[in-house]
Amino acid sequence: MADTMIRDLTKGPVVSQLFRFALPLFASNALQAIYNLVDMVIVGNYIGAAGMSAVSIGGEALHLLTFVAMGFSSAGQVIVARAVGTGRHDEIRKTIGTMFTFLLSVSLVIAAMCYLMRHSILGWLNTPAASCDFAMDYLVTCVFGLVFIYGYNIVSAILRGMGDSRRPFVFIAVAAVLNTVLDILFVKYLGLKVFGAALATVIGQGVSFLAAIVYLYRRRESFGFDFRPESFRIDGAAFRRLLSLGIPMAIQSAAISFSKIILMAWINLFDVTYSALAGIFNKVNIMGGVISQSFTTAGSTMAGQNLAAGKYQRVKQILLTIFLVSTGLALVGTAIMLLWPTGIYRAFTPDAEVLKAAGVLTLPIILNFFGAATRSVAFSLINGSGRAKLNLAIAIIDGVVARIGLAALLGFTMHMDCQGFWLGDALAGFMPLVIGGVFFLSGRWKEKAN
Repeated sequence: MADTMIRDLTKGPVVSQLFRFALPLFASNALQAIYNLVDMVIVGNYIGAAGMSAVSIGGEALHLLTFVAMGFSSAGQVIVARAVGTGRHDEIRKTIGTMFTFLLSVSLVIAAMCYLMRHSILGWLNTPAASCDFAMDYLVTCVFGLVFIYGYNIVSAILRGMGDSRRPFVFIAVAAVLNTVLDILFVKYLGLKVFGAALATVIGQGVSFLAAIVYLYRRRESFGFDFRPESFRIDGAAFRRLLSLGIPMAIQSAAISFSKIILMAWINLFDVTYSALAGIFNKVNIMGGVISQSFTTAGSTMAGQNLAAGKYQRVKQILLTIFLVSTGLALVGTAIMLLWPTGIYRAFTPDAEVLKAAGVLTLPIILNFFGAATRSVAFSLINGSGRAKLNLAIAIIDGVVARIGLAALLGFTMHMDCQGFWLGDALAGFMPLVIGGVFFLSGRWKEKAN
């Protein structure tokens, strides 16, 4: 079998290899962040605070619905990476078929349930009356595109696990450009308002997924998956491996998303101005997390292959490089937020009330920059080593106990209101560093995962 799509990351200079792998991921994640940002910026400039609130609420609800895709695709990526590191090509093939069938089926079930519960969901989120109709339009439209989000995550996990970070960038680039063009067309010129922004997002996601499938199908001989119907049967052993690692990762993703949903519901108890600010906070943090996500993905794959090959010194080099670069870039982000905060906030909306209150976001955003930087180091080691129980611990401590607990303490008990909610969210982001640091110092990452 030809190995043209499989890249060995256990040899060669660590720093240059990490950057060659991470840079396309950075470009891909940056485009995806811009992709998510475009809806908020265009809606904020052409509709106002009510539209921003709707996109923020609908976007957070949608993000929660993708927790299975995020968790299990990350698990699949690690499984594929470790199989590449040990040369188990049959395991790669079975993992791919199992991921496709399981995750696409789950996406359809979740979409149907969400549609049936759409009114309850917006009620649970304390959606402001001014943005309720807009939020419903955004949520329902995006729910119908959920299968495309799941599909894209599957294909990207397969390619990245095999060491290819460039093709996912191309696919998301197509989606980002298409989404931007359609956003302007639908919202500005056709007057479709928030529904138009959501429709543009779904169309972009659909085209991206279909392009990725076509590419994978044309290169099927390169990695041994023939796309025949029988190849999509769920393999028992592959499914157990996927569940073992994917469940804790999915819980982790769900826990963090759930905590953000709780914070959103608390923020919505105030008024539509703070609901709009929550959208700005989330979108800026998505942009700030681009580097973290890129290095986490690249670091997990590289660490996974090198741990499987027993090359522990290379793993240390990978982690050190990620730490130095990520924290350096966090300092750059801090300087930008301190020097030009008004310019950053004004890019989202000209609304005077929103801009007047936006200063409460600056410190939480800066803390999130550094939290994201340190998380990338911790998760590169934890995910790459395939430690399911450790991921579960982080999910509970970071996603539930610390995030909700700190937000409630600062926001309600210390009467800091919305700023307290955002500060609690930011401070909880350092929990993976604490847990990952203990794991690293223990040396247990060198042992084979159960």
